[in-house]
Amino acid sequence: MLNFESLAAIGLNHYLIVSAALFCIGMVGVLVRRNVLVILMSIELMLNAVNLSFVAFSHFSQNINGQVMVFFVMTIAAAEAGVGLAIAVTIFKRFKEVNISFFEQLKG
Repeated sequence: MLNFESLAAIGLNHYLIVSAALFCIGMVGVLVRRNVLVILMSIELMLNAVNLSFVAFSHFSQNINGQVMVFFVMTIAAAEAGVGLAIAVTIFKRFKEVNISFFEQLKG
């Protein structure tokens, strides 16, 4: 059975801690991994951590501006994923592998 008293104890700090943890996991994924697809997923994780912060601040301040900002961040994330995947497919077609070191050869 769900205890609603324990749900009331969840405050803004809890959301921000989860958001910071997600952002750090995404940042480690971007800095450590060499696969382009994993890097794109890590960037999406970082953007979702920011979205969680926006929604938490919006909820606790009783203001809808944070939720509107999440809409724009999600739009940018979708565009980033589309462009990033298109670049990854192009790299895969040319080099038969999706590795970040191949991007260094594109410098010209």
